[in-house]
Amino acid sequence: MDAIHINWTKPSRNRFNAPYEVEDFEILTTILSALKWREKNGNIKMVTDSIGAQYYKKTGLDVIWNSVENILDNVDVNSNVFWAAGKIFALKEQNAPVAMIDTDFIVWEKIDEEKLADVSVIHFENLYPDVYPPIDFFHMDNYEFDNDFDWNIKACNTAFCVIKNEKLLRYYTDKSIEFMRHTNEQNDRLAYMVFAEQRMLPMCAKKLNMSIMSFSDLNRLFKNGDNMFTHTWGMKQQMRDNAFLRADFCRRCIKRIIKDFPEMKNIIMNIENLKQYF
Repeated sequence: MDAIHINWTKPSRNRFNAPYEVEDFEILTTILSALKWREKNGNIKMVTDSIGAQYYKKTGLDVIWNSVENILDNVDVNSNVFWAAGKIFALKEQNAPVAMIDTDFIVWEKIDEEKLADVSVIHFENLYPDVYPPIDFFHMDNYEFDNDFDWNIKACNTAFCVIKNEKLLRYYTDKSIEFMRHTNEQNDRLAYMVFAEQRMLPMCAKKLNMSIMSFSDLNRLFKNGDNMFTHTWGMKQQMRDNAFLRADFCRRCIKRIIKDFPEMKNIIMNIENLKQYF
């Protein structure tokens, strides 16, 4: 099954006035995520913009994917509010079936595509109102929400998401981009983005009578990832705050990469912010 990683660098570049780079632990999970997918499941490409493509080529990391596509330079939504919009714009250019995998998410084993629904996500999310507010929360311009959308259906975490149905892929990405282009919101960095990415997906699936399933749930993922998945999202800030935790994580990742993919050793050793771990 084909998969994509996505890195739209504009939100990061707008927030930090410095040359673009990826944090050390994120580089290492990206390597494991890409190479484990290729080992167990199929092809994977990085969909990025010109800055991202230059960074991966400069560091030598471009070899971890089957290809690198530079198509996200002209994403035309507010990057402060819709900081993950690159995922939707990248997904719009793909064909089903396709797996979308965050670069901090690792799939360790083979996924049986035959057993998947029209859309399969890593887990569902409860509709906590501070994260997933009601319809009247949103400030929109010349836009009306679809009357057939079910506002009671649980949201989907899309850190790992497989869309098998082409009609759903087209409908979801079109609806999400339409929503992002028609808001006048300038500051909210949570509710608008997660609506466009994680709440609209099950709404679209239900409207089209498409099947939807989850690979796991939060309790199982926090305990052991079902021995199939690792997602470091909740650990990132801890690593930024704790140098020992960060160094330990990076060294363990490097050890695993070199064990499973020894050809990566010289590349890793020559990346500036990873040299400290050798």
